[in-house]
Amino acid sequence: MKDPKNIKLIILDCDGVLTDGGIIYNEQRIETKNFNAKDGLGLRMILNLGIEVAVITGRRSDLLEQRCADIGITHLYQQVRHKLRVADELIGSLGLTWDNVAAMGDDWNDMPMLDKAAISATPADAFPDVQAKVDIVTSRDGGKGAVREFIEWILKEQGRYEEAVQTLLDRFMAQ
Repeated sequence: MKDPKNIKLIILDCDGVLTDGGIIYNEQRIETKNFNAKDGLGLRMILNLGIEVAVITGRRSDLLEQRCADIGITHLYQQVRHKLRVADELIGSLGLTWDNVAAMGDDWNDMPMLDKAAISATPADAFPDVQAKVDIVTSRDGGKGAVREFIEWILKEQGRYEEAVQTLLDRFMAQ
């Protein structure tokens, strides 16, 4: 693990990280996802401070597109087979290096990206072999506040947690 103070970009997987990993279809074959509001607020906190957030996922979902738009995440990459390649391109386009990246995933398809990140994390419900390869295992499961926990850890390590909370409160008061 490298210095959390250098983190300027957080890369997240979707299913199993932003959601509980369930892929639910109704009788009309319409997919639903369950996102956590606490994760969303944490994402707004970090975005308000100018830290970039990206979601790179292997699946495609209009619901994820809507969720990212609601939160203000502009770096969304769906149907990605090689997450590391997309992450490399994004990092270069932002003028960053892997020393500036924190990443959270939950399974083997995320490992190439997690291995390169300065700080890697996985939710509590990831498989033990995946957990053993990352820097941080959250106490919360995917889709149940794991992203928020990871974000708050980064903000506290950077000494910016109180600033993030105050910026968020100021924005709520201005509305």
